[in-house]
Amino acid sequence: MQNEYVNSVPNQKYEAIEKAQTKFMSKVYSWMLAGLLVTAAATYFTTTSGLLRIVYTNSILLILLLISEFGLVIYLSARIQTMKVGTAIGSFLLYAGLTGVTLSCILARYSTDALVSAFGISAGMFASLSLYGFVTKKNLSGWGSFLFMGLVGILLIGVVNFFVQSNAMWFVFNIAGVIIFAGLTAYDTQKIKEMFYMQAQGAEIATKGAIMGALRLYLDFINLFLMILRLVGGGSRN
Repeated sequence: MQNEYVNSVPNQKYEAIEKAQTKFMSKVYSWMLAGLLVTAAATYFTTTSGLLRIVYTNSILLILLLISEFGLVIYLSARIQTMKVGTAIGSFLLYAGLTGVTLSCILARYSTDALVSAFGISAGMFASLSLYGFVTKKNLSGWGSFLFMGLVGILLIGVVNFFVQSNAMWFVFNIAGVIIFAGLTAYDTQKIKEMFYMQAQGAEIATKGAIMGALRLYLDFINLFLMILRLVGGGSRN
């Protein structure tokens, strides 16, 4: 479909394509930022309102929240093409809000210094890698299978370590996680950039595409942040 868009303008210059890609990515980053702000607000509210104690001490409620998050991601990914744009926006922001509530249970275990350090490192890495994914002329498609296998690998390590409780395995899990989500940030950015042709299909379709792109990068950033937080978590309160 990208080629259809490019070929529909016979004399389309490369600079014009870059401009269209930049415009589309600015929408993606804007929605991602909106999601992060909602997550931050939900985390702050949960922590300061007393809701944190309710969630933290109620394992059933926490499990239901996690299931709801997972369900929303599946729902968005599977139905976004057919749902109304307002529903897509609402689902994404609702997911970001629920993530903020569950994140508060994790962040409460760490000191302010650890949180600030982890966020600063994560933001710097994410910005650099996403910029690389946007400007590089190298085709990163070949990373896909490697990154998928890496995700499966760290998932298996996490499951095993749930029972083993090995500090060494936990360290490997987080190091591998940083590498995988760093790679995904660059890979996803390039893939999302290639979706710029959606702008030619109307504002609604373009917005849906930007939301899906924002969700992918949002997930990359959140997971990268959590992996780094555990590595610098010497400031853990517990």
